[in-house]
Amino acid sequence: MSDTVSFHTHGAIAEAVIDNPPVNATSASVRQGLAEAIRKLESDPALHALVIRCEGKTFIAGADIKEFGKPMADPGLPLVMEMMDHSTKPIIAAVHGTVLGGGLEVALACHYRIAAPGTKFGFPEVKLGLMPGGGGTQRTPRLAGLATAIKLVTEGNQIGTDDALKSNLIDAVATGGDLATEARAFAESLMAEGKGPRSSSTLPMPADDPALFDEARKTVAKKMRGQTAPLRALEAMRLGYELPFDEAVRQELAIFRECMHGAQSKALRHMFAAEREVARIPGLPADFQTRSVERVGVIGLGVMGRGIVMALASAGLPVVAVGLDEDNIAAAIKAITKMWSSSVAKGSMSQEAMDKRMALITTSDDPRDLSATQLVIEAVTEDLDIKKAVFAKLGEVTQPGTILASNTSFLNIDTLAEASGRAEDVCGMHFFNPAHVMRLLENVRAAKTDPEVVATIMALGKRIGKLPVLSGVCDGFIVNRMLSKRSREGFFLVEEGAKPADIDKVLLSYGFPMGPFALGDLAGLDVQAAARKARAATATERELRANFVEQMVAEGRLGQKTGSGWYLYDENRKASPNPQTDAMIAAHAERHGLCLREIGEDEIRERLLYAMVNEGAKLLSEGIVPRPHEIDVALVNGLGWPSYTGGPMHWADQIGLDKVLARIEAFRAEQGDAYWTPAPLLEQYAREGRGFYA
Repeated sequence: MSDTVSFHTHGAIAEAVIDNPPVNATSASVRQGLAEAIRKLESDPALHALVIRCEGKTFIAGADIKEFGKPMADPGLPLVMEMMDHSTKPIIAAVHGTVLGGGLEVALACHYRIAAPGTKFGFPEVKLGLMPGGGGTQRTPRLAGLATAIKLVTEGNQIGTDDALKSNLIDAVATGGDLATEARAFAESLMAEGKGPRSSSTLPMPADDPALFDEARKTVAKKMRGQTAPLRALEAMRLGYELPFDEAVRQELAIFRECMHGAQSKALRHMFAAEREVARIPGLPADFQTRSVERVGVIGLGVMGRGIVMALASAGLPVVAVGLDEDNIAAAIKAITKMWSSSVAKGSMSQEAMDKRMALITTSDDPRDLSATQLVIEAVTEDLDIKKAVFAKLGEVTQPGTILASNTSFLNIDTLAEASGRAEDVCGMHFFNPAHVMRLLENVRAAKTDPEVVATIMALGKRIGKLPVLSGVCDGFIVNRMLSKRSREGFFLVEEGAKPADIDKVLLSYGFPMGPFALGDLAGLDVQAAARKARAATATERELRANFVEQMVAEGRLGQKTGSGWYLYDENRKASPNPQTDAMIAAHAERHGLCLREIGEDEIRERLLYAMVNEGAKLLSEGIVPRPHEIDVALVNGLGWPSYTGGPMHWADQIGLDKVLARIEAFRAEQGDAYWTPAPLLEQYAREGRGFYA
């Protein structure tokens, strides 16, 4: 057969068994093996049916992504599925694990499907900027109806066996015994009942529903704003109403190939690979020793501390939560209870699950109760002297070898490490707000951090469902350091004449979930003012002059929570223009003798985003991050940089670093060296004609 497909017979039942670890992807040898199995079935009069199943943890979980962008070896998957479709003898897919993408299309091209309990089905292609290209947009609606098909192909989410059975995507659910035995018994029952092939390609499309398609387009535009693949999937599904099945499938494949060669798919596939690459710690083997972490402490129970406690307990880790006093602790537990109770009320969590999580939390107002933990995460107020005192105390009350991590967003981890007296045990674990929701975790390796500690916190990040990236010590680490440059340019642009709403609109159009000024109002302008105050010692005179945030805070305008900030907010927090903001900007310009001018969208976009790209190049130049992957993953998952651009460094590569550098040099001439000195690495790569990703 092939290296990855074996062929067996059990009386009149043939069996093609795919064994192509880790996910049985439809690589060339799998396609060749399946084609040969179908030919054997057709040519042998003693064989009456064929069962296709997989070894390992899953049925076919998709195409072989390594083959994307390369010439496809024969036979192509569409041809193999056409052979299944036209087989004169029934073909049964026996599926288990995750039946995704091309794997689901293979299963749907078979005549019957039996699934192991707990099997998941879906078309995740849209998450890679793709859409089904092997008949998925044509067979799914014919079997499951329009509503189910549209959700599956446009949203990329998975459904279980119960929903798959109800929607006719599968014909039976196995009892939970040996799937191979049950699949053969299923095939024998078909033979006994005289049932032959039953091709989904011969079924009619369900009744057309233009209103449902229109609603789907609106939903996609809202949920997956800026992404083209879901809309192309809907376009492909419409082909079923306009063309014969075979022609619709051919045109579906043509649309798939257009998507595959498009910029969005390349960017999303880059992000898919980058998220896996950042899990690999440069210089350390994958199996490097980690420290055992069975109980975690959190000290500081403000908004961030509570979220961290929730993230840990949700992952099944016992947590010792240490607050200032009984009132502080009670307020934290009340807030946690309220958030989880809301999830129970909405049906997204059971009361039993909530009770188990709450039982994992032990509270105390005495840091000595952290002595039985193997990791303590500090989340007290963002004040260096207070944090130094906390780390000095933690160094005393915890056992040697206990990892001491700070959740600081920009303070110096090396300083805290020295204060602890155990610098080798100290690191940063910077969660993003809300900590129990946001996926990104910036882990920070300080100068003296033990490699075991680095390996442990990276592994723990995955254990609690986060996406950990590793950074070195610098002001703001990755996300906040780069964000600070965008904020700087945003304030400067306002001083020069750009309206805050126009600046926000430019970034919304680019693909960010919100602009910098709307984001400031959401987070709280008092929070932003505190961060500016903490950095005042290193700020330039011009940065200090652009004190719009401080002006609003002095007037009691803190953003959404007070109903007024850059924007006005009604009782539903819906934004509208704020005349006070316009007056503040005009007065500021008059006070400082500034001449306001019209600023175009291109300049706004380039100044905001190229400032971040340049700072990312500096992070690489300084060795704060080992690869551009960390930057792209962090900015997409921590700041909402649109994933379909691939993150700042991938995006800059697509523009061309020579072009990026030319604009930075132009801004340098206008704005000065203090703000626009190109990163050495950017200059070098532009000169060499290469990108951040060689």
